Amino acid sequence: MENILEVKNIEKYYGNKSNLTKAIDNISFNVKSGEFIGIMGASGSGKTTLLNCISTIDRVTAGRIVINGKDITKLKGNNLNKFRREELGFIFQDFNLLDTLTCYENIALALTIQKVNVNEIDERVRDVAKKLDIREILNKYPYQVSGGQKQRVASARAIVTNPKLVLADEPTGALDSKSAKQLLETFEALNIKMKATLLMVTHDPFSASYANRILFIKDGKIFNELLKGTDTRKQFFEKIIEVQTLLGGELSDVI
Repeated sequence: MENILEVKNIEKYYGNKSNLTKAIDNISFNVKSGEFIGIMGASGSGKTTLLNCISTIDRVTAGRIVINGKDITKLKGNNLNKFRREELGFIFQDFNLLDTLTCYENIALALTIQKVNVNEIDERVRDVAKKLDIREILNKYPYQVSGGQKQRVASARAIVTNPKLVLADEPTGALDSKSAKQLLETFEALNIKMKATLLMVTHDPFSASYANRILFIKDGKIFNELLKGTDTRKQFFEKIIEVQTLLGGELSDVI
């Protein structure tokens, strides 16, 4: 399988010479098409900075990030905006849905911006809504549906443009346990049925156990890596707990 994401020797510094903080320290890894990757680490480990650099929200100080063959560290202005719009999908902890638009319109918005034909927009929205089991709420507004349904709408919005990479930042953080489980099953469906490539930052071992591979970040470096392989989700969960113990923090500290 081809590499969708290549992170090459990236570093990220904040501050100035008198007060310099190294948030990312020479991190390198690849993500292949169709992988579901989890990123975990203690608060301040650098995992959110890493996600921000990959999502083009922040810029690296050194190194390269290549997504779908394009070096995003060299993109600027309109080219960067176009790349972000067409190649990346985003799923946020707080949903980021527009309350003045219906769920259908929220999902369709990204396609409208891309000037996709109206008939094709309708077909694609209804297709992804069927796969995520949200057809019955398409005409409702976000404030009329549950948190779990909102997150599925946000997931549909992220995937409807067929992005090369979907980035999720603490996607279950605002959900109750039932809604979180439903969302993670949605991610599984996105990954397996729709071949979506997912990169998820999470503090939660249960959420991480749905991934195929996990990168543990400590002090701005990759501390460990876990592959799910043929493990059951329960077995994978137990291995995640073991690595967290090695990281030296209580479960509640791993954010």
